[in-house]
Amino acid sequence: MPEISRFYGVVIRMYFADHNPPHFHAFYGGDQAIIDIRALAVLGGRLPPRALGLVIEWASIHQDELLEFWARAQAQQPLDRIDPLP
Repeated sequence: MPEISRFYGVVIRMYFADHNPPHFHAFYGGDQAIIDIRALAVLGGRLPPRALGLVIEWASIHQDELLEFWARAQAQQPLDRIDPLP
């Protein structure tokens, strides 16, 4: 599962050929959540409120890139990095 971004202790990863809907995995400390890219909502798991807020802020900025990365991951193509939050 490639790491596509890292900021403020949050690690963002995306699996190759993962199930729909388009989503990514966010890790913070011992917690993790699966985030729907289109709805910017938690599909499963949990993150502390502050970390979740940062993840949603980041995802809203990079939503188009995330959807592009999702399509590339489904096609087993390499993934680059997405800029972190400043």
